[in-house]
Amino acid sequence: MPRHVDYYFSPMSPWTHLGHARFREIAKRHGATVAVKPVDYGRVFPASGGVPLKQRPPQRQAYRMHELKRWRDYLGVPIQLEPKFFPIPTDLAAKVIIAAAPRGAEKQLDLAGAILKACWQEDKDISQPATLEALANGVGLDGAALVKAASEPAAQAEYDRLTQEAIDRQVFGAPTYLIGDEPFWGQDRLDFVDRALAQ
Repeated sequence: MPRHVDYYFSPMSPWTHLGHARFREIAKRHGATVAVKPVDYGRVFPASGGVPLKQRPPQRQAYRMHELKRWRDYLGVPIQLEPKFFPIPTDLAAKVIIAAAPRGAEKQLDLAGAILKACWQEDKDISQPATLEALANGVGLDGAALVKAASEPAAQAEYDRLTQEAIDRQVFGAPTYLIGDEPFWGQDRLDFVDRALAQ
């Protein structure tokens, strides 16, 4: 039976950053294909009962910081706990990843990883076209062409489609991995993704 994962995420999610490389390794080990699906959580949250970080109660914000520290130390993945450019708009970054689809999922995953690292390790502003162009160039893509394509109506239409698809499939957090119709929310569920792909 072919193995496939639908990968819903935000280019600005620290949890996606913490799990991205591990997810890629798991998918590769099982020979699984991946559909790369950056979506607009500004629309997903209201549809699913979620709220942006700054609107959450103080105790939830404080616990999030404890968890980020724990997972950083456990996984050995570097992360700036309070990056300089956070929160910021992610629509352009998401659409640049979408625009890379013709180059294949592996290149999209390379680009997504570079964008996540830029935000969460390198304190770069991933809302800026010049930053995204340089990051795309760094993974062997034509950054200028991707930024231009990301500004076209087709990229926005695909972004809207993926976001609505996520809502329809009951996605509510980032990252979410769907194997068939079974959702796995959060990088802390990657052990279960691994087991599901092994079946």
